[in-house]
Amino acid sequence: MEKTKMVPFHGTKEQEANLLQAIAEMKDEKGSLMPIMQKAQDIYGYLPYEVQKIISEQMDIPMEKIYGVATFYSQFNLYPKGKYKISVCLGTACYVKGSGDIYNKLMEKLGIAGGECTSDGKFSLDACRCVGACGLAPVMMINEEVYGRLTVDEIDGILAKYE
Repeated sequence: MEKTKMVPFHGTKEQEANLLQAIAEMKDEKGSLMPIMQKAQDIYGYLPYEVQKIISEQMDIPMEKIYGVATFYSQFNLYPKGKYKISVCLGTACYVKGSGDIYNKLMEKLGIAGGECTSDGKFSLDACRCVGACGLAPVMMINEEVYGRLTVDEIDGILAKYE
């Protein structure tokens, strides 16, 4: 079984009030689960367990269904995103030139799995498919900054710029 990191939840009463209002306005409409989950993510920035639980209880929908929707659709995030959002291209051109090794090194160095955020909120890590810079393969982006023709040995130096 894979170990998942628990990220402390820091929701506010105002956010909860906004979510409860959105649920109250939409819950009786057919097919309202997705729009409510989208609104919840807009409010909180992601869908932590605590927010899924509120939706589950307010809509009388099992947690398993909420979690299933949240993990099936790529638009939903179970973890907050960091100040620095790292995306590693795992598209074909990048992958054959070593982006998988770069992604693995970043997971090791940051101590997080893909889709997660460091406990200090500084970095989040995601894989993506083709950023349109195949000639620079392998490619990684940190926010809007593109790093191309990467090697694993360059990771420490790049991350140091953001410390």
